[in-house]
Amino acid sequence: MNRTMIIGHRGAAMDAPENTLVAFQKALEQGAEGLELDIHLSADGEIVVCHDSTVNRTTDGTGAIRAMTVSDLKKLDAGVRYGEAFRGERIPLLSEVFEAIPKQIMINIEVKNVYDGLIEGRLVDLLKRSDRLESVVVSSFRHQSLVRLKKLEPELKVGILYDELYSHKGYADLSPVPLYSLHPHYINIGDEDIRELRESGYEVYVYTVNDEQSMRRMIASGVSGIITDCPGKLKKLMLEEA
Repeated sequence: MNRTMIIGHRGAAMDAPENTLVAFQKALEQGAEGLELDIHLSADGEIVVCHDSTVNRTTDGTGAIRAMTVSDLKKLDAGVRYGEAFRGERIPLLSEVFEAIPKQIMINIEVKNVYDGLIEGRLVDLLKRSDRLESVVVSSFRHQSLVRLKKLEPELKVGILYDELYSHKGYADLSPVPLYSLHPHYINIGDEDIRELRESGYEVYVYTVNDEQSMRRMIASGVSGIITDCPGKLKKLMLEEA
């Protein structure tokens, strides 16, 4: 099994405004080898990087993303709520993230809403145009979205987000489409479950691990990757244990 990958949750969300270009760049500077981000669809059909379905929590504006055009969204400040030093940071489009982040960086894209089945086609088209099929893993709690994605592009890597299960591998094996990975909350999966999944060929990316004790347990259990708000902290810990 490969060494555990460091994945910045919404970038380096502990040290910069989440899901912004500055957060993604900071995560890479801190040692992240992968990034996790969330996507929604704007009113004019562009793929927007934001966790919530509204801009209320993370910007100086209000409103639902699906009701706003890219022009509307770009007027909002996505940094000032985090801190004055980040004033002027904007909500990025996924295409802008692809332009800014090297292709060798793994990007875990979480689809947050099915948007009447529109977002999957837009995402597959963008991944192909950007030559990102190899380095992207798409995950979602909405498993029907993953089925749509695999039908559109069979080579796309998809993974399930889910709550606690009795049998992680059993659930994965029942998937109507081949799964590349499972994305459980780290509290809800045990060492034996992780071993069984990894031996069966599944990647296991756990979220959101921010304390050292849990980081150490996940590394020891052999997970494929740890999604964390503080990649620098995880990098330091892994160097100490090497």
